[in-house]
Amino acid sequence: MASTRLTGVLSLRLVRVDAGSGPGVPRILPKATPASTFPMLLRRAATVLTVLGLAMIPWLVFLHNGLPATAQALRWAWTWTGLDGFEALGLLCTGLLLRRGDRRACLTSAATAALLLVDAWFDTMTAAPGSDFRLAVLMAVFAELPLAGACTVLAIWAFPRPGR
Repeated sequence: MASTRLTGVLSLRLVRVDAGSGPGVPRILPKATPASTFPMLLRRAATVLTVLGLAMIPWLVFLHNGLPATAQALRWAWTWTGLDGFEALGLLCTGLLLRRGDRRACLTSAATAALLLVDAWFDTMTAAPGSDFRLAVLMAVFAELPLAGACTVLAIWAFPRPGR
């Protein structure tokens, strides 16, 4: 008796669902992918990403030892305004997608969590000693990190799964 083995790899596709939050609201639903080159491409992508991650270790050592302790930025205000603007956009998009019941909120929520973590890190690492540093730590502990945690939980909760 011959048996065949099917791979359980899932891909995501957008489909239109006319029930729920209104007609024509796009939803992300799982669709089984037949055994093809897709699993091979995933394995190759995983290998490339792993190698690139490992290759960055010497680069990080070089940066840490080679960069000056201080630097002057010409567009300092634009840098911080842009980062906080992207955070606001991420929160807004996540809220609007959740209001519509759109599972793509997991994507915007995950991206927003990453931005909030970056903001907390750079706020504390670039703050001047004294009251600026204390304010950066307070903002990180009581605003940015808890919000990043909430966005992470939301991204996990909203991630589409079969049968849900």
